[in-house]
Amino acid sequence: MEKIIRLGAKEINIQWINPGSAIDSKPVLIFLHEALGSIIQWKSFPTELCRSLNLPGVVIERTGHGKSSGLSGKRDIHYLHNYTDETQEVLKEILNPDQKIILIGHSDGGSIALLLASRELKNLLAVVTIAAHTFVEEETLAGIHPAIEAFEAGKLDGLFRIHGDKTKELFYAWSDTWLEPSFKSWDIRHEIQSFRIPAMAMQGKNDQYGTEEQVNSIVSDRKNRKGSMIPGCGHHPHLEKKDWVITEIENWINTMLFKQ
Repeated sequence: MEKIIRLGAKEINIQWINPGSAIDSKPVLIFLHEALGSIIQWKSFPTELCRSLNLPGVVIERTGHGKSSGLSGKRDIHYLHNYTDETQEVLKEILNPDQKIILIGHSDGGSIALLLASRELKNLLAVVTIAAHTFVEEETLAGIHPAIEAFEAGKLDGLFRIHGDKTKELFYAWSDTWLEPSFKSWDIRHEIQSFRIPAMAMQGKNDQYGTEEQVNSIVSDRKNRKGSMIPGCGHHPHLEKKDWVITEIENWINTMLFKQ
């Protein structure tokens, strides 16, 4: 069930999964998509993960993406923090004040999930990241150039069916921001060490946008943080190795939170 909510002048598209089970005593899975992502690009993963855990879920489409409003200005080094602010506003708007949540974030969405966790949200139980970024690596920047070539050659035209007339602006907002020389100093590793809730970080071994150091920076030898590098997998483990990822998340959440 998709729904547009208003935050001032902005419209944010969200999708509820199994909303009838959303009661205060039951955590809601919050899905945060990648840099060029949307609700539809998660495919069946959110629904299947919610079903496996018997929990409700919400998929949020950030401004600039899908059916949400367009971007409101030029991005800078703080754009992921700005999206963190926006996501926090959305959660306040759509959830009861006492609703418990678990964040599931992919790529940029994983970074946003970590930043939300660092704000010590009172009802946040756990964070799961898939291919999240915590600092800029040369591998990340190198992976962007082939994406630009593919976009300009028309090989990514499927994005226009998802983001409509926002597509070109969104694509270059992503690529230009990450390739801006000043963005090399972007680094949230110090921010994400403060939160105490459990965290799980997953990444494909063949991810073209980051190395194992991204996972290591999240886990950082904490007893309640788990890292997984997935063999034979690129930047989209939840699509490439969907069943494995769902099983791993289900087992971890049940062990960490529900002691099953």
